[in-house]
Order: sequence, then structure tokens, then C-alpha cells
Amino acid sequence: MVKSFIFIFISLVVVIIGLYTYAYLSPKLDLKTSGSLYLYDNQNELLYQGSRSNEWANLEDINENLVNAVIAVEDKNFYDHHGFDYLRIAKAMLTNIKKKSIVQGASTISQQYIKNLYLDFDKTWGRKIEEAFLTLELEVHYDKDEILEGYLNTINYGQGNMGIVNAASFYFNKKPKDLTLEEAIVLAGIPKNPAGYNPVSNYEASINRAWVVAKSMLNNGYIDEDTYNNLFKEKLEIFGQTKKNNLQMIMYYQEAVLNELSTIKAVPASLVNAGGLKIYTTLDLNEQTNLEKNILENKPNEIVQVASVIVDPKTGAVKALTGGMNYAKSQYNRALKSKRQVGSTMKPFLYYAALENNMTMSSSFKSEETTFYLSNGKTYAPQNAGNIYASKEITMAAALALSDNIYAVKTNLFLGADKMIDVAKRTGITASLDEVASLPLGTSEINILDYATGYTTFASGGYEKDLYFIEKIEDLDGNALYEHENKNTLVINPNYTYILNEMMTSTTNSAYVDYTTPTALNIAGNLTHKYALKTGSTNTDYWIVGYNPDRLMMMWMGYDDNQFVDGSIRNSSKKIWATTIEQSLENIGDNWYELPKNVVAIPLDAVTGKPTNDVNKATLYYYVKGTEPGVSREQYVMNEEKKQED
Repeated sequence: MVKSFIFIFISLVVVIIGLYTYAYLSPKLDLKTSGSLYLYDNQNELLYQGSRSNEWANLEDINENLVNAVIAVEDKNFYDHHGFDYLRIAKAMLTNIKKKSIVQGASTISQQYIKNLYLDFDKTWGRKIEEAFLTLELEVHYDKDEILEGYLNTINYGQGNMGIVNAASFYFNKKPKDLTLEEAIVLAGIPKNPAGYNPVSNYEASINRAWVVAKSMLNNGYIDEDTYNNLFKEKLEIFGQTKKNNLQMIMYYQEAVLNELSTIKAVPASLVNAGGLKIYTTLDLNEQTNLEKNILENKPNEIVQVASVIVDPKTGAVKALTGGMNYAKSQYNRALKSKRQVGSTMKPFLYYAALENNMTMSSSFKSEETTFYLSNGKTYAPQNAGNIYASKEITMAAALALSDNIYAVKTNLFLGADKMIDVAKRTGITASLDEVASLPLGTSEINILDYATGYTTFASGGYEKDLYFIEKIEDLDGNALYEHENKNTLVINPNYTYILNEMMTSTTNSAYVDYTTPTALNIAGNLTHKYALKTGSTNTDYWIVGYNPDRLMMMWMGYDDNQFVDGSIRNSSKKIWATTIEQSLENIGDNWYELPKNVVAIPLDAVTGKPTNDVNKATLYYYVKGTEPGVSREQYVMNEEKKQED
């Protein structure tokens, strides 16, 4: 037993020495390559100044009280460990095991600094391992004062202030050297929750947090008990004013801007690092504010997550975006990075392919419980929601309105999955899509921005648009460095696109009530504009997307740990979507797509596609001329030829 313990101990020592040696031999990390960026919204109002815009303060120019406060509350053994506080890690693990949940962390200042500089905030093992190696490299190449100095100059202090120089100036109109003890304690408490603990957003919460910091300073001998007891007797004077962009999700949008910036060849990385860039974005602050407000007011619980995007289909400009519920709590940007199964929102791509391949809105299949025998010898038995079937022939329009899965799979097998995939690719979706029978039921995983690109093609009338966040970039002297050029490439047929868009209004049309109800009928009363609309769900994901010529809004709601979604998720998503897109269109008007000259409308029974005298069941079906009921294609061609002769 003793020999085994000695062997394990020696092995661990050898491994640790090897890791530190490897880190020492690795290239030295570059810590001061961040330049000044100024982000503006679509009204040219300053939105954000930070992230890569840190005016640097040397450690000796930072108030000692602030330094002590940060060490006390964040990493009391900072000067004694070599990047990792192993005792603190052990204690945190023990506490979490006892509590049966993660209630305590043990990141050191060195680890936090690395995370701020180089990594996203995804809590994966791969990210943790990368963080560990970079922390080792940091520790072997820089001394403690350099690490602490870098940390204080790059940490997020809320309200768009990155680094202690910006924070001291914004909140107290002072240089870091001139902060009082109380001001230093307040600033030290902000990084734990920059959106919630800064004194502009919530003065009371910031002071409550400051008491936690002060207690840590007392316990670690940085202040005495008399000083502690006399803190915060009077309210601090806060210089910073509450800003219009005091939003807890807006950092997700800003991250998307910086992500796009890194892809613009006209502005190379060397120029970004040099600093002095003015970036004019597509952000509509009113729409972003409404989106966040509606999400927070209608969220079904405290652990759900939301990714959403609002787009102008005429240009592809992203007007608002969220990548999670609160950036301060979770910096993982689901709008940029996550891929989720999209459910039945995939069906419009199938039905466009069907229209393009000689099917019409009234093309019918029987909706009944079905087992499909596939060419690979396997069977596939999809079910409708609630295991409810029409047990009769229904039209494509009804299948879309009622989200009938049997009709969708029959159509996919009839056409061949390659037809649907071809449409998705032409509309701009880049995700890998599996050529399988279940594809129209949304079994493939797609990123929301990738997916919204495809839907924007439908919303634009058939023109592929690049979704973008940056309108133009200038240097500080106003010299133009970059300006976005709108993409306007016709990639799908405008006639079939118009028919699809009309067909997608069926999801809120009561004429389609039959063996089940249209999937968005319960929000029809909340809508004052006409929308093409589709919902979709899996066991773990809920999607809603809708649009007209002026706005497209797509939203996903679900859980990071893939919990099942229930009715509260569906109802909340629909309410958020309806309220937000209606607010987006308040000052725009009620526009719809112009009827193409080659398309005709015929009133028919919504579900059967047959002539009817029942006004409650009748709705308009749209056809390319010559494909409407009662007219043969041959007769149509003859009529067109005769017109040309005349």
C-alpha cells in the first residue's frame, strides 16, 4: 500500500514537472495586443467601448486597496501558488459533492485572466484542458505582478467597461490611483456579476456585494475591524450615468460583431490589434431592448436558455440578437456556437422543393399511422404529435398548417431527400444535412444564424442575403476602412417562393382546424400583421420563426443540459415572438409580398383542397398558372403560345 502511494505520488510529481517544462519551452504568450474599438448602433450612438480597448495602467498606478480587495475576494493565495490553488480546488470539490451540485468554484486569477484573453466560456472538458495549459504557460513566462496587472486591465467591470482605467473613470471619474477604499471595494466586487453588481445598474446589489469583498479583506488582514465597521456609512457618489444599453444580453450581440470583425479581410488582425477603430453596427437598440424585455418577462423558469435573432430581410442586417439569458452568468453564445435539432421548422424547405417539382398546394397524401420500408432494408415509423392522424387525404397546405409528419415523410420519400437538401443549400444553409427519411422532421442540427440565413431567402422573395452585423468601419480620423455591400442574388424561383410564403400563413388560419389545430393559432389574436410562420419542436428544443417583407424573427428555447421541453416552453416562445415582432413593425406599416403575374389564387376547402360553399372552411390556394385545378399543363402551354402569336 505504501509503495503504491509512493509510486503514484512520484508519478504525479513527474507529470507536473513535465507539464511545467513543456509550458516553459512553449512560445511566450502575448498579453498586450488589444486595441481600441468603439461600437455604434444604427443611429450612430456609442454602444460599447471595451473588450479590446483597454487603456493600460501599470500596477504601481493602481490603488493598493483595490489590489488587496481583488486578491482577498478572488484568489487569496495568488502569490503562493503556481497557477492553480490545489487546496482550494479540493475544498470546492468536497463542497460540491456534499451539496450534490456545483455551488463553489476555484479558479485563480491566472486562470480567469487566460479565460478573458483567449478562450470562450464553454464549460467543456476541451476548454478546461486548454485553459490549464495556457495557465501554465502564463505562470512560467510572467511574474505574479505582471499577471495581476494584466488581469486588472482586462476584466469586465460592467456597463461596457473593460479594465480598471475605464471602470474607475466611468463609475467615479477618477484614475485608478485615486480611488478611495470604499470605491476600490465596490469595483473589486463587480467582476463576479458585471451586469448585476455594478452601481449604475443596481446600487444596492453592488453595496451588498461590496460587503462580501470587505469581509474577505478583514479575514485576510488587509483592513482592521474598526475600518470594516465604518464602511459605507454614506451613499457613494456614482459618476457614471445609466446608459440606454444597460441590457444583460447585449454582450452576445457585441460578441457577434467582434466575430464578424475577425473575418473582414479589409481590416487585418494587425490593424485591429493596433487599435483605433470605429465600428458602425446594424443594431437597433429599441428592438434589442424589446427583445430582452419580452424574454425576461415571459421566461417559463430560471434555467431555460434562449437564442434569437431579428433580421431585416431586405438587406440581411441583424437588428437584434440574444445568445443566452444573461451574459454575465453564461458567456456561451448559443446564437454563434450552438447547433440544435430544428424540428418541423425544416418542413418549408421540403415544401418549396415539392412546389419546384410539380406538386402544388393542393397535392394530397393520406395522413394515417404509417410504417415506411426504406431502401436500406430498415423500417421507419414516425408519429404525428399526440399520435393524432386525419385518416384521410389532406393537402400540402393543410399538412404545413397542422404540421403533419406523415405527409412530410411521404413527400420527402416521393421527391428524394436530395431535393430538399438542394433547396436548403441554395438558400444559404451551410450545415451538413443527412439524406434520410426523417430530414423534414428536423433531425439534423443547425446553428440559428445559419438557419436564419436560409429563412431570410424565403423572406426576401427568393434572394440570398448575407446576415451581417457591421455596416462600416472607420479609423479615429473618420477614414473609411470597410463598408458592407449587400448581397442580392436570386437563388430560388419567386413564383414558388410567393406560394410558400402564402402557404405558411396557414399556421394561424382557423379555416384549417380539423383533426387538430394549426400550430400557431393560439397567437393569431396577438398579431396585427400578416406573417409566414412555422413552429417546430423536438423532445429537447422548441423553435419559432416568422416573417414578412420587413422583419424576420427566429427563436430557439430549451436547456443546455437537454432537458425535455414542455408546454410552458412552447407557450412562452410564441408569446415572446408575437410581442417582439409586432413591436418591431410598429413604425413600419403592414406590408406583404406582391402577387407575381404568373400566380393565381383560387378559394378552396382548406383541408381537402376541393371547391366548397362553407365560408368558414374556405381559404385561398395559390398556383402557378397552368397548375391550378381543372387546367392541364398542355392547355396552359397552348394558351401561352397563342398569346405570343397574337
